[in-house]
Amino acid sequence: MAHLREPESMPHLLRALCLGLVLVSSTSARAEPVAVREKEGLVHGFLSLHLLDGTRVADGELLQTVRGDLVTSRLVFHFKDGSLLDETAVFSQREQFRLISDHQVQRGPTFPQPLELTIDCASHQVTVRYAEKNGELKVLEETLDLPADLANGIVLTLLKNVTPEQVPMSLSMVAATPKPRLVKLAVSAAGEDRFTTGVTARKATHYAVKIELGGLAGVVAPLVGKQPPDTHVWILGGEHPAFVKSEGAMVLDGPLWRIELVSPVWPKKK
Repeated sequence: MAHLREPESMPHLLRALCLGLVLVSSTSARAEPVAVREKEGLVHGFLSLHLLDGTRVADGELLQTVRGDLVTSRLVFHFKDGSLLDETAVFSQREQFRLISDHQVQRGPTFPQPLELTIDCASHQVTVRYAEKNGELKVLEETLDLPADLANGIVLTLLKNVTPEQVPMSLSMVAATPKPRLVKLAVSAAGEDRFTTGVTARKATHYAVKIELGGLAGVVAPLVGKQPPDTHVWILGGEHPAFVKSEGAMVLDGPLWRIELVSPVWPKKK
């Protein structure tokens, strides 16, 4: 999910509302962690990041290791303009998926504001390091009531372990804007879409993930054009669920990007 940068010309309160910093009502019931249907294992996958018109902007890798019930999952994108997006999530998979820590770095021309986000679920500490336009470095430290369904860095893993019959559902996420705040993600099923691998026809379940803006934020944000766009994720179902692709924004007012799996390309023999 994207970190959102706040427009500097907008009054502080309105910025907060438009970026979803007002939480969904505190009386809302907390969502339960997603149950483990398929345990994660060793992974080294290759990814591509494109604009929706097909323009390639970055190459990526998913690196995942497992020690007992602990999984360390690192997602890295190297952009053509030299930018970097690097996120490492550590989570447990004993009956339910539970995030333990998350560390994300985003820097370079693609990201208007260099930012580093660190989440430690055991201590409930969230730290954001970022740079102002003048280059001055800032550090924000918050103690947040981090819920059990926190999904930073593991949204795709969680979606591989649900079925269309289990949604709609909600998840929690820490968003850095740059001040860290909790927001809710509403997940819904949007049907099935067909795709092929070679000559084999397949179907993927299409999930829509929406940042919920509760209260006044939900009224104001669409009026000023700052409602974050939905993220769309396609998951191959069955006994061995797999990520197929996703489409969404990573920065406020930024383009929609498509993440897909890629295969190695070998040089042609002369």
